[in-house]
Amino acid sequence: MAKLIFRISVDNAEEPVAVERMWVLVRERIPGGYLGILDNDPDAIEENEEFWSGIELPFAPRHVIDVDEQDKNSIALARQVPRRRWPIE
Repeated sequence: MAKLIFRISVDNAEEPVAVERMWVLVRERIPGGYLGILDNDPDAIEENEEFWSGIELPFAPRHVIDVDEQDKNSIALARQVPRRRWPIE
């Protein structure tokens, strides 16, 4: 598990960007980094299909601010089919 910092655009004229720290289940290494599944729901936005718990997303080592050891639960979650797959070019 890797904790990442996300900058999320929000509809707020005073603070148009929210910063959140969320866990990602690491699934595999890819060129330039990793592919994982978001394991948290962002607080700054409403539930959606683009960026919510269960979506697959790429990230680089420079985005990681913390790590946590895997356990049986996190391994099982990482093996599940993502809610939405990241488009691979």
